[in-house]
Order: sequence, then structure tokens, then C-alpha cells
Amino acid sequence: MKPAPARRPSGDRPEQSPRGKPKPRPIGDKCNPLCPYFRCAKNALRITTVYYRGRPMKVAMCSWTGDRCLGAKCRYAVCTLHAMLPDGRCQFAVEATAKSKKRMKDFEEELREMESEARKYGEFEDLI
Repeated sequence: MKPAPARRPSGDRPEQSPRGKPKPRPIGDKCNPLCPYFRCAKNALRITTVYYRGRPMKVAMCSWTGDRCLGAKCRYAVCTLHAMLPDGRCQFAVEATAKSKKRMKDFEEELREMESEARKYGEFEDLI
């Protein structure tokens, strides 16, 4: 009889399992009508396949207007995670870009720091 496999502690879980909840899929920082959390309050959202140059592409269609879905511009657009901001941006995309951007000091601030260090050590006159 084989022993039972050891269980991982709850804090050691991966971020997303292959069969876990789907991740939001914004386009850039805008909400995407093909996102699994995007809904239409009129239940008019239909996902169809359109062939462009022989390749299948998924397209969000509005059965109420008979045209392509406007996405976040539509007044009936809803995010089930409540992540759609009033200007149509996805909150998850905004947070992800803010975390990934490194804050870079502007050139003047960096020069001021170098100047203060040089003055502290008495080397400022040599720099001029």
C-alpha cells in the first residue's frame, strides 16, 4: 500500500491552476467584450466566429443592434468582478501596469542627489 502524497500548505499554492478561475483579458488597459467576466445587461452579447483571410477570429456581436459590440462604451456593459472603471479601463490591467512600471527618477533629481553627495564629501568644487 502506497502512502498518501504529502499535502502542500495552503500558502504554497500556485497563483493560477490550469483549471482554476479564468483571468481577465483586457486589451491594453481597456475592458474587452471577449473577457469571461464581461456581460451585457440586455443579454444581447453573442460571441461568433468570423473568418478573416482564412483564419478564425472570435468577435463579440450585439444581437440587440445587430452590429459588433462596443465593449465598455455601451451603456449596458457590466463586469461581473466590478473591475470596469467609469472610463472603460479594466482595474486589473491598471494595477498590473502600475506594478510593472519602475519608477525612474528624472534627470534633474538625480543631478541634485549627486550634487549633494559631492558637497558632503567636499568634491563639488572639482565638478565645476
